[in-house]
Amino acid sequence: MTYNSAQDTWDHIENVRRFLNEVVLEIDQRAVHHDESKLEEPEKSMYDKYTPKLRELTYGNDEYKQTLKDMGPALKHHYENNSHHPEYYSNGINGMSLLDLIEMLADWKAAGMRHSDGNMQQSLEVNKKRFGIYDQLAEILQNTVKELGW
Repeated sequence: MTYNSAQDTWDHIENVRRFLNEVVLEIDQRAVHHDESKLEEPEKSMYDKYTPKLRELTYGNDEYKQTLKDMGPALKHHYENNSHHPEYYSNGINGMSLLDLIEMLADWKAAGMRHSDGNMQQSLEVNKKRFGIYDQLAEILQNTVKELGW
């Protein structure tokens, strides 16, 4: 009797489906709970004050950077409570998982939409420098943006 690979292939396909569905469930939970800390103190009042100002600034310029500093402890609280920010980790972006990176990328896309002159390409370039993202990861992020049509 000769070996028929069909059952092994179907088992493999089912395992991959199961694992990908675990990823989907985790991403779904992140979508449901994304940035909820912004709705409570100490963050809420800070975002009430600074979001309109940030909207008018060019992402990554000196005034933008100063505004982030001005946001102080409340912004620090936000970073410390949301793992999709590189600042959450002691080793920055190197501490992140692929799930964190996916949420981070979606966050960058949405944040850019709030700026009057924001765009995803600019965000990628600024954040590459800001977070010390190596070329390989930067290219993967760029490929993901392109694949998603962002």
